[in-house]
Amino acid sequence: MSTEKNKANVRRHVDEVWNKGKLDLIPELISPKYVIHPNYGDEAKGQDGFRQLVEQTRAAAPDLKFSIDSMVAEGDMVAARYTATGTFTGEIPNFKPTGKKFKITNAIFHRFEGGKQVEAWTYADQLSRLRLFGAPLPKE
Repeated sequence: MSTEKNKANVRRHVDEVWNKGKLDLIPELISPKYVIHPNYGDEAKGQDGFRQLVEQTRAAAPDLKFSIDSMVAEGDMVAARYTATGTFTGEIPNFKPTGKKFKITNAIFHRFEGGKQVEAWTYADQLSRLRLFGAPLPKE
């Protein structure tokens, strides 16, 4: 699969699945073997795990909007830097909604097989996430 097609997959993944909630597109974009390795929380596995991640995140911030700030691709990898904005109004495990608006920058490295995303590694701004969730901040 070409790097341009892989980048187009990531754009659709962001615009249609995350931003518009078109979960029926997941089988077209995400492999059944999919695993996301976050730098926080648990891995999501398979199309169902990815679907649950999207549903849970969108329920916590119904006005969630991701934008792609930059993207590069080589071989079977696409690296993208994202900005996520929204308002934390819904519950997520271990955290009650704060009603706070947020703007968080993160990066995700997507690996492809057969034209579908098969693995991803996320790197998110953890300090902003902790503040958003109202969690106690680590002491220096």
